[in-house]
Amino acid sequence: MSSKLRILVPIKRVIDYAIKPRVNKTNTAVETAGVKHSMNPFDELSIEEAVRLRERKKVPVDDILAFSAGPAKAADVLRTAMAMGADRAIHVQTDEKAGDMEPLGVAKLLRKVVDAEKSNLVILGKQSIDDDAGQTGQMLAGLLGWPQATQASKVEIEGDTATVTREVDGGVETLKAKLPMVVTTDLRLNEPRYASLPNIMKAKKKPLEKKSLEDYGVDVGRRLTTVKVEEPPPRKGGQKVEDVDGMISKLKELGAI
Repeated sequence: MSSKLRILVPIKRVIDYAIKPRVNKTNTAVETAGVKHSMNPFDELSIEEAVRLRERKKVPVDDILAFSAGPAKAADVLRTAMAMGADRAIHVQTDEKAGDMEPLGVAKLLRKVVDAEKSNLVILGKQSIDDDAGQTGQMLAGLLGWPQATQASKVEIEGDTATVTREVDGGVETLKAKLPMVVTTDLRLNEPRYASLPNIMKAKKKPLEKKSLEDYGVDVGRRLTTVKVEEPPPRKGGQKVEDVDGMISKLKELGAI
């Protein structure tokens, strides 16, 4: 394995986290037209961590590649990634009407990118905040036959060994693995930097390569059908009780005990 890191950071353009999603009129999907989009927050963590690995200088980083597959406007989040510190970007433009790719299709595409770019570390968000599948990283590791560490809250790399701390239900778990590997990021990993104006200007000169699905020869056909999308039912208001006895009698009244 090369002693230098070649990091692939897949990113996704999603509805901005501060926007409340609305179901479209046909109840087939979430309304995206005219809605503010931005980089998936977990992917911001991934870019930040890749840049920090370079800044720590414990292991040389040869290349940080931001990658996205999506409609034409996905180029915006790739420019943001380069303004944060990625060296270059690849945009696989897809038909907006076709909708998002499923996790398996994305994983198959990323495996081809890893092979083509000779990446030896993939850092990606543990999930995207639109479909919340949380599957792509695991599927990619399986397709590549690489070790994986999911939901990372700390990443340290020395030589060809990565030590990853991840939060689990009972506390924290520490994993060690040899590179190449796949790491998925969790919210406590870092605090992503803002892209400064000078860096935004510099990012305009960094290479952004346009490709198509045909260039990678991957079948990303959908295997799942969305039957219906509905708003969650409104929550009913609660009731106040004066004391424990009042709470018990209310619970009995509701048939809860």
